Amino acid sequence: MARADLLVDLIKYAIAGNKPMIRKIAEAVIVEERNKQHTILANKLESELNKTQNDFTANVLGNIPKGQVEANAESLLNEISPQKKITDLVLPKDIISICEQFIQEQYRVDLLRSYGLEPRNRILLVGSPGNGKTSLAEAIAESLMVPMYVVKYENIIGAYLGETALRLKKMIDYVSTRKCVLFLDEFETLGKERGDTHETGEIKRVVSSLLLQIDNLPSYVTIIGATNHPELLDRAVWRRFQIRLNLPMPTRVNICTWLAHFQNKHKISFGLAEETIAKKLLGSNFAEIEEFGMSILRKHVLNLPNSNIKNIVTEELKQWDMRNSKSETIK
Repeated sequence: MARADLLVDLIKYAIAGNKPMIRKIAEAVIVEERNKQHTILANKLESELNKTQNDFTANVLGNIPKGQVEANAESLLNEISPQKKITDLVLPKDIISICEQFIQEQYRVDLLRSYGLEPRNRILLVGSPGNGKTSLAEAIAESLMVPMYVVKYENIIGAYLGETALRLKKMIDYVSTRKCVLFLDEFETLGKERGDTHETGEIKRVVSSLLLQIDNLPSYVTIIGATNHPELLDRAVWRRFQIRLNLPMPTRVNICTWLAHFQNKHKISFGLAEETIAKKLLGSNFAEIEEFGMSILRKHVLNLPNSNIKNIVTEELKQWDMRNSKSETIK
């Protein structure tokens, strides 16, 4: 049985004819039923709710060819079962603290609501490529014990007027019926500054639609945007996110910590001091550092039982220096 307050609100808004609020409450009821493992009921409710959305879509499609907009919601998203944990990541202490507080708010939502408060549910991650934005989003989903949905831009963005906005709405309607993390990587793809004179009116309409969809997301859906180019984001997009985190390049201390974690996790020893290796890797992002570690691990496994891991690390560092030298020459 759904929460009594939801049923009361549902009747109240039905009498008032407030369709947006009726939909929002219905989505919350569906989420509650899913959490109770009442899957058949949840699916039936979702099916009925989607019928109203299909009627709305049919009325506003205009001249868009039918086949162009009938992509189902699942085709717009890639579902991931989170594996990474926050403890696996090497992050500044202030970022870890903010994430832990965010997670606590989501878990203690009933306490917050008893004081008339809602948990925060919108995070924007900013940083250079390879510095852990996707990994942090996955770790937050893992901590919340919910799936992570990654937006497929290639299926969202359409060629016809109004098509992208309709697909955005379909995607948001889908995730609104389940507890989850919605991850929008390269967020500037959709959230571009509307004042940019080079952008078309269609892009500006998409941004306006996106802002409306973000505002309407229920608090049990966590939306995480990630961008390498914060300067391209619309200012109103910035304001929609209650938490904005800048993920910096790893310091020498960060690299040492990562190397120690990696060796402990895989029960190996590189045979060289972490500080020595970190000096060589300084200036690399976490994705590059992880590839360095995985390359050593592969070679080590392939050379068992006669593997000399110290020699492998030394050789890998030489190759690393050579690659970096070539990169500098190209620049």
